[in-house]
Amino acid sequence: MAHVSVTIAGRYYRMACDEGQEEHLMRLGRDIDARINQLRGTFGEIGDQRLTVMAAITISDELAEARARIRALESDLEGQRDARASALARLEAGEEAVARTIDEVAERIEQLASDLAPREKSAVGMG
Repeated sequence: MAHVSVTIAGRYYRMACDEGQEEHLMRLGRDIDARINQLRGTFGEIGDQRLTVMAAITISDELAEARARIRALESDLEGQRDARASALARLEAGEEAVARTIDEVAERIEQLASDLAPREKSAVGMG
């Protein structure tokens, strides 16, 4: 297990994390520290605990919005998948209809050719 020192609101925190996650944890710590500093700039010195709670609520709100967007995108993606499946089914049905029509036309042409063949032989024999 790796350990990282993170500075948030001027205080150092030593934290454990999985191997390879050190830089990620340090980035998260810097993000929280920046949010607290931004809130401090907006609201002044209202106490570290209040600033930390406000930063946590801000982050939680962003997370809730991101989750809602993800749900909406997943729903949209599912709708797109359904539309794609429907379009493919229509395409296949259209291809089948075209194939049937081609077969019917080919049969009709063969029938016409068959009907004309005896007439051609009798017309040739007469001459």
